[in-house]
Amino acid sequence: MSARPKVPLVARSLLGLAFFVFGLNFFLQFIPQPPIAPEAGAYLGALVSGKILLIIKVIEVAAGIALLSNRFVPLALTLLAPVEVGILVFHGVFEPATIVIPVILAVLTVYLAWAYRAAFAPMLRARVEPTPAGALAVAHQPVTA
Repeated sequence: MSARPKVPLVARSLLGLAFFVFGLNFFLQFIPQPPIAPEAGAYLGALVSGKILLIIKVIEVAAGIALLSNRFVPLALTLLAPVEVGILVFHGVFEPATIVIPVILAVLTVYLAWAYRAAFAPMLRARVEPTPAGALAVAHQPVTA
């Protein structure tokens, strides 16, 4: 195995581990949280009270598991993209000194999106016709001779 195919594996593992651990930390609280600015606390408080942060953390854990297990990687990257935008905006606005890790995670995500670009290519077509009903079922039926 050459060195090149290992880079997506390492990037996928690092990204998956980060989101799995940080997502799980929301539920189990095993990483101590440093004090945050009152504005950031108010913002996070609104996300928690509205159950939005709960949904985000479930997505983080599920996507982290998908990345670590190398299953549904393009779907995991698609689900994590808006989460990462929110994380980058949060750190950029409320805690700019802590933006390094979110930037690294975003770079890993962009790299992986490029590495898996063939899976994203159909989504990026300007015009696509809907698949006729039953076409997928016929395409996946085993051939009998």
